[in-house]
Amino acid sequence: MPYPSKLLNDYETVAVDLHPHWWYFAQPVAALIGSMLLGVLAKIYTDGTGTPRVALVYFVIALIVASMAWVVVRYLKWTTTSFVITSDRLIFRTGVVSKMGVEIPLERVNAIHFSQKVFERLIGAGDLIIESGGEDGQQRFTDIRRPDQMQKAIHAQKEAHDERRFPVSNGDVGSINVAGQLEKLEGMLKRGTLTAEEFQWQKDKLFGH
Repeated sequence: MPYPSKLLNDYETVAVDLHPHWWYFAQPVAALIGSMLLGVLAKIYTDGTGTPRVALVYFVIALIVASMAWVVVRYLKWTTTSFVITSDRLIFRTGVVSKMGVEIPLERVNAIHFSQKVFERLIGAGDLIIESGGEDGQQRFTDIRRPDQMQKAIHAQKEAHDERRFPVSNGDVGSINVAGQLEKLEGMLKRGTLTAEEFQWQKDKLFGH
């Protein structure tokens, strides 16, 4: 299901709304297939109707039922897990009954990394690591679809967000309070909401370089 629009701020728009990659189902599906194969092997290589065979049949049935339940639970978690990039923030929400969420304002995002193993590159999955100013510091989001593309999408939204926060152009430099804007940037740098590179970029932009 899409991220609820009622949870968005005024004028906030959704750029990306993703559920986890299908690799999220790998473990429960593997367990289900394995238990079914075990049932087939048990039928082929055991004979008779003695107690050991009956016990094995019940054991295999229990494994299959448990694996099916795991698949269902994982599907419910998949439908209620969202990684969302908006015009103002990053949002991660998960949970069927109890909910857990992480929100990172775009202005606090300092660095974005992605990690993919060889197999994950083949299937288009991976992890995103977001470094941000504040108490959390670093957040890792797993089973993200096309993490390299998500990294680019975050950078694009962050750049657009910064443009809205600091609407400075060459023609406007003479009409704004440059000293006040520079003081504001320095304060953000000290608080960690801007990296040194972002500070320099905004400073150059402020002076029309």
